[in-house]
Amino acid sequence: MSETKNSLVAERPDQFFAGRKVWITGHRGMLGSAMVRSFANENAELLLTSRQELDLRNQHAVFEWVERNRPEMIFHIGAKVGGIHANATLPADFLYDNIMVQTNVINAAHRFSAKKMVFVASNCTYPTKAEQPIKEEALLTGPLDQNIRAYAVSKIAGIEMCRAYRKQHGSNFISVIPPNLYGPGDNYHPQHSHVVAGILRRTHEAKLAGKTEFVVWGDGTPRRELLHVDDLADAMKCLMAADTQYDLYNVGPGFDHSIAELATMIAEVVGFKGDIVYDTSKPNGTMAKLLDSSRILSLGWRPKVDERRGLQSSYEDLLKLFATSGQDGRL
Repeated sequence: MSETKNSLVAERPDQFFAGRKVWITGHRGMLGSAMVRSFANENAELLLTSRQELDLRNQHAVFEWVERNRPEMIFHIGAKVGGIHANATLPADFLYDNIMVQTNVINAAHRFSAKKMVFVASNCTYPTKAEQPIKEEALLTGPLDQNIRAYAVSKIAGIEMCRAYRKQHGSNFISVIPPNLYGPGDNYHPQHSHVVAGILRRTHEAKLAGKTEFVVWGDGTPRRELLHVDDLADAMKCLMAADTQYDLYNVGPGFDHSIAELATMIAEVVGFKGDIVYDTSKPNGTMAKLLDSSRILSLGWRPKVDERRGLQSSYEDLLKLFATSGQDGRL
């Protein structure tokens, strides 16, 4: 990823968010935390609630809270997420929790007249055999990855809800589909992590233990597009401020890496000198998920975080977690 100037940000009025009530759901997660950081100098009135303060699965509680606080802009990030293992063992939880949360937040946003909402979906909503790079029109044109089908279906439901409210009520609700995210705040849990976080942890542990090798799931050939979480937060703010013409936007840099290439880059960042071993008894997942992000790129947005620097920020985050014994549950 290059250090490219974000012209859309440069053109956005400095005070666009000033004084606005902005609700960020899931603000304690990786993306939510990045979104909160991005508002440090915006002078917006951020509305933030923990899971204990507001259970987004509870319709009555959500309606009551939204009616009382009247957010003007909503970044709907809160969701139940996890890797292949978590999705394989907890499909009912992923489906139920996400559909309940999305239904309540989207309906409340309409009912209490939010000006605009940006909903975060996932690249797993696209068919496994979609033509690369994947355009937004590929949604619902083929079978999904069976390893994470329940989660994918829940996110498709969110996209379609936003579309339905746009069509029926004229609600200014849009959805974004990012590639694989990484960066500070990621989940490094052995069973619940995504690709970058999972490889980072295994590499670091192998280094600490003085091992001569570490194991990566699959054969290393699947390709993954990466986006630093700070870049996605920036893109979502750009879309919130822009006169968006579409209801769905892919948000990615436009290039990908094989898992083997990622593992090699991560080993270099960590300083691991041993071998990388591929466990071919484990699933590869979808072979490629390169997004066509022409829609948002046409608005002038560009990712700004260099990959090496981004991976280093992730590793520093992991080191802090190990120093505190992962007290927040991300280990």
